[in-house]
Amino acid sequence: MGNKPSARMQNDQKLKWWQLSLLGVAGTIGTGYFLGSGLAISIGGPSVLIAYFFAAVGTYVVFDALSRMTADHPEQGSFRSYAQKAFGSWAGFGSGWVYWFSELLINGSQLTALSIFSRFWFPEVPMWIFAAGFGILGLVIVFFGNKGFDRVENVLAIIKMAAIVMFLVLAIALLAGWIGGGKYNPRFPSHYKDLFPIGGIGLWSSFIFAFYAYGGIEVLGIMSNRLQQPKEAPKAGKVMLIMLVAVYMLSIGLAVAMVPLSAFNPKESPFVLALSSDHLAFVPHLFNGVLIIAGFSTMTASLYAETSMMITLAQEGDAPTLFSRKWKGKYPLFALSLISVGLIAAIVMSLLLPGKVYEYITTAAGLMLLYNWCFILLSSGKLLKSSRSSNIKRWIGLLLIVMAVVGSFFHKLSRPGLYISLLLVLLIAICDFIVQRVRRKHTRSSHYVKKAKS
Repeated sequence: MGNKPSARMQNDQKLKWWQLSLLGVAGTIGTGYFLGSGLAISIGGPSVLIAYFFAAVGTYVVFDALSRMTADHPEQGSFRSYAQKAFGSWAGFGSGWVYWFSELLINGSQLTALSIFSRFWFPEVPMWIFAAGFGILGLVIVFFGNKGFDRVENVLAIIKMAAIVMFLVLAIALLAGWIGGGKYNPRFPSHYKDLFPIGGIGLWSSFIFAFYAYGGIEVLGIMSNRLQQPKEAPKAGKVMLIMLVAVYMLSIGLAVAMVPLSAFNPKESPFVLALSSDHLAFVPHLFNGVLIIAGFSTMTASLYAETSMMITLAQEGDAPTLFSRKWKGKYPLFALSLISVGLIAAIVMSLLLPGKVYEYITTAAGLMLLYNWCFILLSSGKLLKSSRSSNIKRWIGLLLIVMAVVGSFFHKLSRPGLYISLLLVLLIAICDFIVQRVRRKHTRSSHYVKKAKS
């Protein structure tokens, strides 16, 4: 899952289309790629490369729709405002809360990933202790609104990209025998069973984790209004997705070629596994440190986005007004208190289910993200000028998203996450129904009072 640019990052500086593409690549690559790809490979085998390609197609359709809506109707609330404009206040409420819960789950997933990375060095320390430590540190940074954090985020994005380049160079060197004396014999799938170890159902079930690796693209759609030429947003999206697909497929392809399929697991980064060589004993430790730094920056940026969404929901009457208030006029104490409850729930889950919590939370986070992407695509059908090509693209995007959602039902690792996401959607739908009903009653009462006075 990628970094979420905070509101402070969205200044008046205008971007060229290629700058937005690079921002998208640096911001999208996160723990969903560094650790989540191991989960995808363990389920789908080498065939996950197909899933990553089609997930990129679906992601591009969503980015294209959101960037065109942003260019035509710039709105501070972005996809939430578009859902409200297209379908009414119930859709604005639903979209906002689905996004907020997706961010909450993403935070839980990132906390768990950071704990897993940390246990690479300290395997005896329980996961929940690391999760609590990273969670408290992230909340403190967001609470005080560290002014220098945006600049730190940019440096961390560079570190993240450097780590990927380092992996690619070392992996090729190991495979070529330039390092390690030919230790690695490439394992390229030559039969159907090698490519699809548990059949097509494995590919289908891994689809959700491929989509999760592209998460954060909706924020880049919002940032497209900072382009010098807003009409160039689709071009920026195409180039960004091409670069992401190239990075993902090349790096995951190399990892699959270097590591036996049975060795992949949700508890270790596939890239750390691939670089585990007697001749490069220090490299996995160095790479693991980079993953922790990159993952923490991603988690803190997500906390910023989640806090901003909660304040917006409260200001616009879709959440209790208490959460829009700031302690001493500048500290978002109340919004962060609610977010803390969600993080505590993730920490408790890592205490009770240390073996499965990453799979469950990551699946639920990815699904909630996709539900919000459905809002974006359906809203674009109402708000943008209709054409045959745009209709075809939108339905292709919706079909790919539905396939990813349904596929999560067919594997024991992802099925509980599907149930968690459906439970949250049901909870949001019930609250939405109650809120809209109260609003209608209040509107009718106000109407009758005005009529009586006149």
